Amino acid sequence: MTKLNKYRFFNPDPTVRSIASDLYESVKNLPIISPHGHVDPTIFSENKPFTNPTDLFLIPDHYVFRMLYSQGIALESLGIPTIDGSSVESDPIKIWQIFADNWYLFAGTPTGVWISHELHEIFKITLPLNSKNARKIYDELQEKLNSPEYLPRTMFDSFNIEVISTTDAAEDNLNAHKTIRDSNWNGKVIPCFRPDSVTDISKQNWKTNIENLESVSGISITNYSSFLEVLRQRRKFFIENGAVATDHGVLSPYAHLVSNLDAEKIFNRALSGKQNKQDADIFTAHMLMKMAEMSIDDGLVMQIHAGVLRNHNQIISDKFGFDKGCDIPVNTEYTRNMQEFLNRFGNDKQFKVILFTVDENVYSRELAPLAGHYPALKLGPAWWFNDSIEGMTRFREYVIETAGFYNTVGFNDDTRAFPSIPARHDVARRVDANFLANKVARHIIDKKDAEKIIKALTYDLVKEAYNLDSVICQLADMKK
Repeated sequence: MTKLNKYRFFNPDPTVRSIASDLYESVKNLPIISPHGHVDPTIFSENKPFTNPTDLFLIPDHYVFRMLYSQGIALESLGIPTIDGSSVESDPIKIWQIFADNWYLFAGTPTGVWISHELHEIFKITLPLNSKNARKIYDELQEKLNSPEYLPRTMFDSFNIEVISTTDAAEDNLNAHKTIRDSNWNGKVIPCFRPDSVTDISKQNWKTNIENLESVSGISITNYSSFLEVLRQRRKFFIENGAVATDHGVLSPYAHLVSNLDAEKIFNRALSGKQNKQDADIFTAHMLMKMAEMSIDDGLVMQIHAGVLRNHNQIISDKFGFDKGCDIPVNTEYTRNMQEFLNRFGNDKQFKVILFTVDENVYSRELAPLAGHYPALKLGPAWWFNDSIEGMTRFREYVIETAGFYNTVGFNDDTRAFPSIPARHDVARRVDANFLANKVARHIIDKKDAEKIIKALTYDLVKEAYNLDSVICQLADMKK
């Protein structure tokens, strides 16, 4: 594989490139803070060798197989498990060969950038990935995955990760987190409370999720008030296990408080299986308000990820389940949809809410002005389809003049593919260095200020936004 250029992603103008390089060098070795993502915590609790390169790089990463599917490659041939357990390709070498044969598809994409970094920087692969070298690279990766240097915990430490947050359903027992905490390993892996499975009454398996919530909490959920009681209990349990935040994935950021009586009626209809779409929309909007109220009480930072129509391809979701690369962004409106929410909570300096969107149209028109006013509101980084070199650059260009740097929260990787974490953070650090270097070269800010800002964007802002100093100390105390 061609050696990665040390000046990659920087402006080719010599003045800007020199400044960008200096800024990047000042932060490239700072610890990684990963406050939101979807890495399975059991890889750290079990600390077993990764099975093979295909299971590590391809199977969990919808960024990879959605591109291959778009070119007519069947998910069955890529070994993606089906809901009913029907047959799919089980030979990881054959799947890897398909990936290598089609590696050219990822040119110019974030996935291409990330995997190139992983192969070259993490696994020290020197051959170019292509059809001819596929088996050689697979075998070299397999040999390394079988060695102690590439165990999950060892990789975590080598990535210089200070803390990572997983994303866990409200009904999760957090046993993997407990195992990690009780071990002699000092890696800091914390949960994040995601209640969508029980607050979104439109989900097909909602009733089953409620039953699981009852089981894990030991409380019978017979009405709306007992439902709220269980949610409060579960939040407390998550906090005791190191959680600092909640996460809410919603189609619309609309938030509206209804009366307890109306909420009770909707919840009862859901319990009896008689809810409709209007019920689901109203209840979701209501529960965003209730979750904010609970955050005021318990201090959990609230994250809202809005604007994605999940499982757009019904054929794929019916056969393979959710999170299979067929979620598509939609237009999103925040100014009116969140007015009630922000009037009630946005002026409270003790409350923190972080907004994410995949709708770039609202960056400068809505989100930057909102974050530039309400003390409680911060902007999450360019997310999902915008988590790219150009996407992150546009985010900075659209947001900073109105919201400033310090009403954003740095970077998070939001990944399921564990080895991509250092690659994604490296891209973010390079993009921010390049953005700031342009500002310095144009005399909008001076270099000393740029040095402070890039450290803030890389490390300081995320720790502050998620209250991570306190939980890092808490986890350290638990080890004593």
